[in-house]
Amino acid sequence: MSSAADDREADALPAIHGVESSSIAAVGYDPTTRRLYLRFAGSGNAYLYHDVPPATFDELMRAESKGGFVNTMIKGSYGYRRL
Repeated sequence: MSSAADDREADALPAIHGVESSSIAAVGYDPTTRRLYLRFAGSGNAYLYHDVPPATFDELMRAESKGGFVNTMIKGSYGYRRL
């Protein structure tokens, strides 16, 4: 069961856009809250990463391999919550 805080956080997801990637289906980012939303291709699992700097999001969007960037620069570097 989700808490009221979780519900408010989920309601405030950033605008989400599909991306060209074999492992990442969609990305969203809110520079005000510094939250990064990722939905993975295949599994469909979605995660919200916290306190991600705007420059890191910009690098992700420019990365030739978005999945590789997420694996090396996002996972393990930022707190997250599975949605």
